[in-house]
Formats: sequence, C-alpha cells, structure tokens
Amino acid sequence: MTGRPIPDIPPDRADGSSSWVHLGLIYSGRLGQIAPEYLTPLWVALIGGAAWMWGAQWIPTATLITVFFVGDWLMLALLPLTRRSWGPVTPPLLGLTLVRVGLFTLGAWFMSSNGGRSLIATVNVVLSLTAFYATWIEPFRVGVTRRQYTPPAGHIPETLRVLHLSDVHFERASLREAAVLAHIRDLQPDLIVLTGDYLNLSSVYQPEAQQGVRQFLSRLRAPLGVYAITGSPVVDVNGIVPEIFAELTNIHWLNDAAIKIPHDTAACWLLGIRCTYDEARDITALQQVYEQIPPDDWCVLLYHTPDLMPAAARIGVNLYLCGHTHGGQLCLPFYGALATSSRYGKRYEAGLYQTGQTTLYVSRGLGMEGLGAPRARFLAPPEIILWEFQGCRNEKL
Repeated sequence: MTGRPIPDIPPDRADGSSSWVHLGLIYSGRLGQIAPEYLTPLWVALIGGAAWMWGAQWIPTATLITVFFVGDWLMLALLPLTRRSWGPVTPPLLGLTLVRVGLFTLGAWFMSSNGGRSLIATVNVVLSLTAFYATWIEPFRVGVTRRQYTPPAGHIPETLRVLHLSDVHFERASLREAAVLAHIRDLQPDLIVLTGDYLNLSSVYQPEAQQGVRQFLSRLRAPLGVYAITGSPVVDVNGIVPEIFAELTNIHWLNDAAIKIPHDTAACWLLGIRCTYDEARDITALQQVYEQIPPDDWCVLLYHTPDLMPAAARIGVNLYLCGHTHGGQLCLPFYGALATSSRYGKRYEAGLYQTGQTTLYVSRGLGMEGLGAPRARFLAPPEIILWEFQGCRNEKL
C-alpha cells in the first residue's frame, strides 16, 4: 500500500446520494492506495493476454506493450518528483494500460500482420504524446481570458477591471500557482473574486496543504479588495475552509451576503451565495440577498456551480460568475467535456452563456480533480478571467 489513508468522503447530493462522477473519484482514490508493484500479476496478465492474441508475434508484441507500459509508469511517477502534481500512479496507469491492451487486441483481430502491428504501435505513440501533454504541459498553461461586460443602460462608462479565479484545488505549491501570481502582478486588477474549491479532495485534511493554500491566498491583493465564496461542500469542508479564511485579513468572505463594491462612483454589488447542494435552499438565499440591492444598481453573482442559472435569470441577476466544471478537464475534439459534475451536464460546461438579461461565465478553473483521478487536462487548459466592466458609474445623463 502507499500514500495516506483516504478519509470518508461525504456524498455530493443533498439527498445523501452521489453522482457517478463523485463515486468514480471515491473508488479510484481507494485504488490509488495500492502501489503499482503490488499489481504485477495484473500487469503481466493484461500484457501477456493482448500479446498472445498475435500468435507467433507474441514475444515482440509483448515487448512493445511493455515498453509503452514502463514509459507510462515513469511519466506518472516522475510528476511528484518534479513538483508538478501529486496524484497516485495506479489508477491512471491502469486506465492507460487498458486502452493500450484494447488497441493491441483489436489489432490482432483485424490486422494481425507486421504492418498492422506497426499501425497499432503508431497509435500508441500518439497516445503517449497526448498523455505526456495532458499531464506535464497543459495543466500549467494558465491562460488569461479577457472579457468585457457593459452594465444596464444609464451608467456612464468607467472601466473597472475584475479578475475571476476559481477551483484552485491546491495540493502543494506548483508551477501553476506561481503562474497565477505572475499574471496578477502583470494585470493589476482593481478587484479579485474567487468562486470556491480551494483545496483538493486528496488534500482537504492535510495540514501542510491547508497552510500552503493559506499562503497562496494571502498573496492576492487588489485596490478594491479580494472577495471569496466557498465551493463544493465536499471540498470546502466546514471546520477547515472557514478557519483558513478567518486568518486571511486580505480576503472578504461572502457567505450568503451582498456587498457594494467599495468604489466612489460604482453602482455594482457582489452577491456571494454558499453552495450547499440543496438547490431550494440556495435559490432562497439568492432571492433574499438579491432583495438587498437598490433598484437602480446592478449585481454580480458569485456561486460555485452554474446550476443556479435558471433561477438567476428568472430573478434578474446581471452577471453570474462560477466554476466547478473545470471545462470538463478532459475533453474530446469537436465534442468537448466528457463530464462536468453539473446537474445540467454539458449545458453549461465552460465559457459564456446568455439567458434573458443574465450573462453567465463558467470558468475552467485552475486545478484538477483529486483522489484517483488523473492529474491531467486535455483541451481544457486552466484559466483566469479578466473582466472589464464598462459603465460602472450610476449618474443621470
């Protein structure tokens, strides 16, 4: 066995059940407690079985599959040694091995020749390059997405620059957090908003991770302040995340609260709603907080998931910023997210959406899923969003 014991992970639904994505994370986390060397009989059986299908060519085929297998193992095992990510090796190694074994098995059925094996080998090389890119490169390509938003009519143009960060999912300090801080220094936003999930499911109960994310968050600064909400209850756990924020005097925590942006001429309010997975409760909280806004002012809703979009549009929220989906984290070309953890599936997987007068932006976030999930991103690079609000003065023309 390897790693730390996996704590009991609560369900991700208000009725006490768990989504299939959440269950997959839990069971993969348990699998991740097993070191790859303890599964040697399984690896031998998988590789040997696929090679045996090639008949007289089984020895060179087994050798070829083994080379790919060892390469995958090294690629995943070296990630923590280079301080890039800290996920377990066994679950993603098993996933890659099953794909490779499946490819060689299909090749034996349909093209059992030297040329056929060369084609299958080429496909596996492409798979290796893709896996390397998804684990070593894309997770650290933090991009800046620039968006503009014009508030309702009647506001004299005056640009306000707001930076949106989501889904830090901190495990240990990596290249990603350093890139975020460098972007903030370059962009110099007027205000920063955070929309939840500060720790990783694997690191929620680790004191060193809690201290690390506290240090990262303590370095966020903006002239008009830094405002934050909590994310998924299974990640931003009561008794842990509130204590982290209690020591961060530079950050204002909005817990079912509204606050006017501290700008002399601004007529903009931030609404921070706590995500509880109880949709009825969260909608009620949103309605009550929204009622605090003066009729002539406008608002930005901060909520972790995009799941309140129908209610937000019905109520009349102007701009709604969230994260949670990671943009799918692992996407297919022309299809997009394979899974989003949103109750609406792919409806709000990433980016900009409009319903009535409500504009929604779903951030791809910064970090990655924990437990046994691969620390990988593919076609969903991490992002921070710089908003330019045009027309934040509320004066009669």
